[in-house]
Amino acid sequence: MPQHSSDAGTALVVVAHHRSDSLTAHTARRAADRLEAAGYRIDLLDLHGEGFDPRMTVEDQPDWGDREKTYSEETRAHMRRILAADVIVAVFPVYWQSVPAVLKGWIDRVWNYGFAYGRSKPRLAGKRILWLGLAGATADDPVAEGMQSLLEANLSEGIASYCGFSHSAVGLLLDAEERPQRVDADGGLLVGDAVAGAERDAQYADFDRRTLEFVEKFLADVPAAA
Repeated sequence: MPQHSSDAGTALVVVAHHRSDSLTAHTARRAADRLEAAGYRIDLLDLHGEGFDPRMTVEDQPDWGDREKTYSEETRAHMRRILAADVIVAVFPVYWQSVPAVLKGWIDRVWNYGFAYGRSKPRLAGKRILWLGLAGATADDPVAEGMQSLLEANLSEGIASYCGFSHSAVGLLLDAEERPQRVDADGGLLVGDAVAGAERDAQYADFDRRTLEFVEKFLADVPAAA
């Protein structure tokens, strides 16, 4: 049986997919299981399942320049969940080399000025985040390297570092499609044969293995104390 430590804290696992039976949701559950085995209390946030609306409203940001403004109740509820977490793991399909609208909207609405950034002492300082992105590109597709770089620049540098996180890592999970896909030089989609049976089971097992490797590495990469 795995050893649980009461000191590990809370992990907020954020799922950004519209289907509960998706590979993204499956991957989030695998990540949550590993975090729980490491002693974390799990707060599972299914953005679609909880009906989160990604659109910013005036109520969310009544006065942008006021860092002490009162945000909407929905936004404040999500802020409390973030503040209660020591670790955040966001699991999402890669759309257009970025995150889906529901995850971007969660960041827009909740990681608001005065809360996640814009303070002399960041409220999210010391927290750690792992971004797990599922992509249909194959491991040998030349687009994969650029996709990794773009996600790291956007998520780790442009968001996490800007908000004071002590550590941010991007795990790109390639080969997420049942049928391998790639785009040729003319923009044409090339779709390979679907795998099934034992080959498909092996593909899922490898996907789970890579997921756990990213989580394990993230848990091991604890920044040294100053």
